[in-house]
Amino acid sequence: MFYWLMKNVLLGPPIRLIYRPGARGLANMPQTGGFILAANHLSFVDSLFMPLACPRPVVFLGKADYFDSWRTRWFFRAANVIPVRRQGGPAGEAAILAGIAALKEGYAVGIYPEGTRSPDGRLYRGKTGVARMALEARVPVIPVSLRGTREVMPLDAKVPRLSGRVVVEFGKPLSFERYFDRPRDRFVLRSVTDEIMYEIMMLSGQEYV
Repeated sequence: MFYWLMKNVLLGPPIRLIYRPGARGLANMPQTGGFILAANHLSFVDSLFMPLACPRPVVFLGKADYFDSWRTRWFFRAANVIPVRRQGGPAGEAAILAGIAALKEGYAVGIYPEGTRSPDGRLYRGKTGVARMALEARVPVIPVSLRGTREVMPLDAKVPRLSGRVVVEFGKPLSFERYFDRPRDRFVLRSVTDEIMYEIMMLSGQEYV
């Protein structure tokens, strides 16, 4: 209910009015079942524009840091964000398992394979958690390109600017059925992740580091 209110009543209408965001490739979205939305990450507001453009509800994997402050904790909990500790270890494993569980329940799970926002607008090497989730949950991956969010809210900005043009583009589903029997092979995970990052690069036009 909170997600619906945020998207359709509280945040969605003013965001559409101010920024008039565009959405491309909506026909590539699966109508049923779980899938991963793997996107580039340029700005804090990426997590507003991507679910706004997606016709299905999106569950996010987000930085656990956002849960450390009462000012943001309530919002991310209500929006069903799954916290991820970037230092890895048992906490990171728990987040991956939570994402896999959400996918198996039929949710669309949003993830930024780079792990954090780009410091300079370039696209950085993806972490293999996205591949692990796709293979263990046996779901397709939709590469996503976000353009214009960095201009709306730069990395060092405290609040968004009230101008800018954002475009969200959803690529064709990527299927990795050929690897479903090797969900923890590190060479397979690296290969799958690199393929996902290549598709994001082709959509976004970013320089790949």
